[in-house]
Amino acid sequence: MAKVTTKYVCTSCGYQSAKPLGRCPNCQAWNSFEEEVPAVASSKARGGLGGYGGVTGGRLTPLSTVGRREEPRLPSGIPELDRVLGGGLVAGGVTLIGGEPGIGKSTLLLQVADKLARGGSTVLYVAGEESLEQIRLRADRLGVTAEIQLTRDTRAEHIAALMAEHKPALCIVDSIQTVTVEGDGTPGGVAQVREGTALLTRAAKETGTATVLVGHVTKEGTVAGPKVMEHIVDTTVFLETVGSFRLLRSVKNRFGQAGELGVFEMRGEGLVAVENPSAAFLAERPVGVPGSVVAATVDGQRPMLLEVQALAAKTPYPNPRRVVVGLDPRRVDVVLAVLERRLDLTLGGLDVYVNLAGGLKVPDPGLDLPVALAVYSAVVGRALPGNVAVFGEVGLAGEVRSTQGALRRAEEAARAGYRNLIVPPGLDGREGVRSVEEAVGLVWKATN
Repeated sequence: MAKVTTKYVCTSCGYQSAKPLGRCPNCQAWNSFEEEVPAVASSKARGGLGGYGGVTGGRLTPLSTVGRREEPRLPSGIPELDRVLGGGLVAGGVTLIGGEPGIGKSTLLLQVADKLARGGSTVLYVAGEESLEQIRLRADRLGVTAEIQLTRDTRAEHIAALMAEHKPALCIVDSIQTVTVEGDGTPGGVAQVREGTALLTRAAKETGTATVLVGHVTKEGTVAGPKVMEHIVDTTVFLETVGSFRLLRSVKNRFGQAGELGVFEMRGEGLVAVENPSAAFLAERPVGVPGSVVAATVDGQRPMLLEVQALAAKTPYPNPRRVVVGLDPRRVDVVLAVLERRLDLTLGGLDVYVNLAGGLKVPDPGLDLPVALAVYSAVVGRALPGNVAVFGEVGLAGEVRSTQGALRRAEEAARAGYRNLIVPPGLDGREGVRSVEEAVGLVWKATN
């Protein structure tokens, strides 16, 4: 009889070990290992001709003979969500949405279900964490009046059977950690989540049902469960909180471009799309204050205008502090070094604080020049003009380099009313600035 090898799998990241570990060496989670017994391969599969049991290969298909087919899209009725998904839900596609508890995942999906059901589509909602009465209360609060089909049955085989019988346009499973598969351990375990995801994905492909799986997240912000779950699904999106806003970000999309960003605001009627994020993030910007610069940035694939703030104060400590919020601290350190070396700006006795207002964290090299101008403005005590937007990467020689998505940044700035741009050279026929010193000189001339 073949020997059965037991392995232990981390429920947070899918890391495998031959023995249980107190702490996962990959994701640093504590007490996250669960035992898993793999299936034993048959002797026929192991033996025989060439070690493959005499099995012959399948038919090969040349790429040139494969037809082109555009996957049909199902608009969700929420433009910001359709932007993130690449145009809408895909028939037969499986989307995994993660986010912290209470952030609004169920609210958003119930709104989508209502819009599709009002359009005549059949929607199946699998309630694994709430009672049907709780869902009804949320529906009343959100003003949902459409006929949505609900079930509390979380057995994966039964959900697949309902999809095959009713052929719904959309199936929402809230959440995948509550789905059970016969004979594969306890609900929420590694094997249960993996096999449940695989079974529902297969059912979605066979029935052409757009399926959305809600996933729990770990304290690190990743979807809980084996990492293979994210490989099985077609699209993975995350809902996160930034200040008073909710950001929906795609990190994987087989039917569109990953990195798209949608901005929502939580209100009494549910999640409401923010049509102009730039105006929302700049709504409280003080005008005429030194150290404030409007930066044109790109978060994922979406251009936005954000405020970069800087403050310089005499330090009471032997070593001056550098406090950075929302930006890459190492890039800010490089910009400060360039200002000291290339512009002779004295920062040795000053505490420097740099903040990206609004709560966003954007690792964009194009924010280097806004940071440089914000710090310079804070140190010399002169404000930039209120109608200027800035972007550009700063090199160690003090040169200003071009950045990704420059044209989209400029178009977003123009749409928001910022006609004066301080940007790298070569953008849409503009002369631009070639160095930080030239950018500072241009701003200084504009403020005189």
